[in-house]
Amino acid sequence: MTVHVLILCTHNSARSVLSEGMLNHLAARLGRDVRAHSAGSAPSGRLNPFALQALNAAGIDTAACRSKSWDEFTGPDAPPLSIVITVCDSAAAESCPVFHGGSGSNGAPPVKVHWGYPDPSNAEGGDAGKARAFELARQAIGYRMLQLLALPLETMDRAALQAALTAIGRS
Repeated sequence: MTVHVLILCTHNSARSVLSEGMLNHLAARLGRDVRAHSAGSAPSGRLNPFALQALNAAGIDTAACRSKSWDEFTGPDAPPLSIVITVCDSAAAESCPVFHGGSGSNGAPPVKVHWGYPDPSNAEGGDAGKARAFELARQAIGYRMLQLLALPLETMDRAALQAALTAIGRS
């Protein structure tokens, strides 16, 4: 059974898009039945070009990427979410979306965790500085996604999954 992971950030244009791309790419490479989705509480409707550049430079196809509302994942046709990860950086005073659950497997709400990353869009140094910040964010996100994929997701109970995901967020 596919493990569906929703990654949220306010505008769904940078960090959540990097996360979706990395998790789907790594899951496919590792042969894991995990599917990432990303969304935002106030989607911008556009993807940050530096996010697309960082993913493309890593060999990740971005053709299907788009900025979308988290409302797409709350209806009856939404995939059964197991995990919801917010990636907005609270320290940067962004408003993080809150997922109200109820669509997890067997009707249980998904496990929720926060993995904050600084907004690479705010990097100094012009385009070169932003490109470097996006690449560093992609690498940091990839490291956590590899840790997530190392978990026995299909057999973990909610409490163990919550503890493991929280620990990954602290690393």
